[in-house]
Amino acid sequence: MTAVARKKADWSNALFVAPFLFVYLSLLIYPLLSGMFLSLFKADLFGGREFVGLENFSRLLRDDVFLQAVVNTFYFVLLTVPPLTVIPLVLALLLNRTTRVAAFFRGVFFSSSVLSVTIVTLIWRMILMADGGFITNIRAFFGLPAIPFLSDPNLVMISMAMITVWWCLGLPMMLYLSALQQVPRDIYEAAELDNSSWWRTLVFITLPSLYRTVVLVAIFQVVLQFQLFGQPQLITQGGPNGASRPIVLFIFEVGFRRWDIGYAAAASQILFAIILMATVAQYFVTRKRAK
Repeated sequence: MTAVARKKADWSNALFVAPFLFVYLSLLIYPLLSGMFLSLFKADLFGGREFVGLENFSRLLRDDVFLQAVVNTFYFVLLTVPPLTVIPLVLALLLNRTTRVAAFFRGVFFSSSVLSVTIVTLIWRMILMADGGFITNIRAFFGLPAIPFLSDPNLVMISMAMITVWWCLGLPMMLYLSALQQVPRDIYEAAELDNSSWWRTLVFITLPSLYRTVVLVAIFQVVLQFQLFGQPQLITQGGPNGASRPIVLFIFEVGFRRWDIGYAAAASQILFAIILMATVAQYFVTRKRAK
């Protein structure tokens, strides 16, 4: 093949990638760069724009509302990521069977994942609200007082975490199930011939085989839970007293209620940096442990 023909073949192959690159650049890279550029301006939704450099970032570091949102978000991530990494793994180990009962419960645990955030929050609001909620009615039947799950600053983020864990269990469970089915059966048969106990098989065969999947699930959940928005927006609107306001809800309120999109863009860049650093740190820590 001549050099000219080889170049034509290379360009022909590039045409197959072009649609994906166009969508990727249009929907991800361009908005990311535009947000970085916009964060350097004092801008509103009506087109007014004034270059202020890093002033938006300086204001954010002095903004008590934003700092509270950062603390709330980190607290929420700590409440949700470990359960969403461990509980689906336990469920996958229990339901990795070919029986109809296991198939039924796999469907039950996965079913919550297909619900929209609106339906999930509606269900849990009826369960948790202090005035006429399901738990309140049960406690009232036994003469017990209501628990202010959604109005107590000390309980509201725990309630959001409980809702999120229930909602998001399905996908990581299916990832673990898929990984379990990829483990060669020959290894388990050899362990049985050696009279290996269930615990030793789990520790020395199953869990090492699932290591990459555990890392994938943990990183995915960190990225996902840092973007908490729908649950507090629909249930508490960030209350009480900002106790359930995460960073994304702060960005929404600043950008679309106060119309200060330059300030909101700066907060978005800080959130992007936090997610990036957390993901990279987690990746290198788990990689180091693997070695």
